[in-house]
Amino acid sequence: MKSMKWLLAGVVGLALTNGALASSAVVSADWLAERLDRPDIRVVEVSVEPGLYEQGHIPGAANISWHTDLVDNPNRDIVQKEQFEQLMSRLGVTPDTTVVLYGDHDNWFAAWGAWVFHYYGHPNVKLLDGGRRKWLADERPLDTVTPSFTPTTYQVTQTRPELRARLADVVAVAEGQDEAALVDIRSPDEFAGRVIAPAGIQELAIRAGHVPGAVNVPWNTAVQADGTFRPVEELRELYAAQGVDGSKPAIVYCRIGERSAHTWFVLNQVLGYDQVLQYDGSWTEYGNAVGVPINNPAGTVWTGK
Repeated sequence: MKSMKWLLAGVVGLALTNGALASSAVVSADWLAERLDRPDIRVVEVSVEPGLYEQGHIPGAANISWHTDLVDNPNRDIVQKEQFEQLMSRLGVTPDTTVVLYGDHDNWFAAWGAWVFHYYGHPNVKLLDGGRRKWLADERPLDTVTPSFTPTTYQVTQTRPELRARLADVVAVAEGQDEAALVDIRSPDEFAGRVIAPAGIQELAIRAGHVPGAVNVPWNTAVQADGTFRPVEELRELYAAQGVDGSKPAIVYCRIGERSAHTWFVLNQVLGYDQVLQYDGSWTEYGNAVGVPINNPAGTVWTGK
């Protein structure tokens, strides 16, 4: 790379058995159900649909809000270090605590949480395979009691900026100044510029299309019908077919960074590709920026229609 300071993100502990999903970063509902009473495990729900947690959650699970706990308000940024420390302290988390995240939308925002945890140097974080949807489909127990925890004094001892891409990094790749695989995980219609965002979404961009050079691998191609991850070898083949095989850095993006966090998790935590960056600014930043190159196969310019 020329201008970006790419740093190795560390090898993720993986065990591949006949192509089955065996990442240590993903746990099954059976695995979690057997460990709900363990004090060294903290289960955390990250859902964005109002009232889901209150209707019923995994017994003992804490509730954190993506809108207020994992992002920095009123700025558009990830939660600041001091805020993250306060959140972890409130949840009774120590550096040795195993945190299991799950949520709605097949773990979009739970995956964002996992990315933030890794950014602030807490690698012992896992996703519940299939998230909230799979737990409910299995008719597993729910609770409506909000648990309380003995507060800790959590301190971040390292940050990992190598897990994050900025606008300038993406532009440098689009203009050929740096080399990386750009992975657009939005729908084909968003990628082509036929629409700016999924129906009903308020956060929009001025321009439609995608970053030049990006490949389109929609996030949901990585999951099965029940929301669980596809087997490892299927995932490896899926991305390799688009030139994403871990041999060079990869930057993932979507609209606001929630869906691409899911793909970041797949590439970095499940497949173990160690140079994967999440561009959380995503299309609502890139498509609103002045002077950046855009590819628009649909031929739209302004409205995306």
